[in-house]
Amino acid sequence: MCELELTNKKNKYPMKPIFVFTLICSAFLVYSFSIYLQPVASAKSELPGEGKMVWQKYNCQSCHQLFGLGGYLGPDLTNTYSEAGKGAVFIKAMIEVGTKQMPSFKMDETEMRALLAFLEAMDQTGKSDPRSFTIHANGMISQ
Repeated sequence: MCELELTNKKNKYPMKPIFVFTLICSAFLVYSFSIYLQPVASAKSELPGEGKMVWQKYNCQSCHQLFGLGGYLGPDLTNTYSEAGKGAVFIKAMIEVGTKQMPSFKMDETEMRALLAFLEAMDQTGKSDPRSFTIHANGMISQ
């Protein structure tokens, strides 16, 4: 009798847990692929995002900073786009010609436009001069 009860309990729901597990895994995979295969919605343009990839490709952060974060060999480029006497023409000239410390980069026109769009987008986020920040005793930082 004991063997019969175990067999009945064992065979009562033999496929249900496997079916539920398979169903959940399948739904997860379908949902995951549907998210990653959808095109990314952009606010205005995809150009600043492409510019960030150019920034990373040429390893600009190793020498330059954005919002005070990055290398210290070159200047902070957060607000260079809107500084007096600078802007897109100045930045483009610096990239193409280089300086004593900065090599010249041979970017194609698409990469240059994307990088300029990225720097313009960074400029529009606000002012960043870490030297003017005040660090308070509680660790808070203010401008």
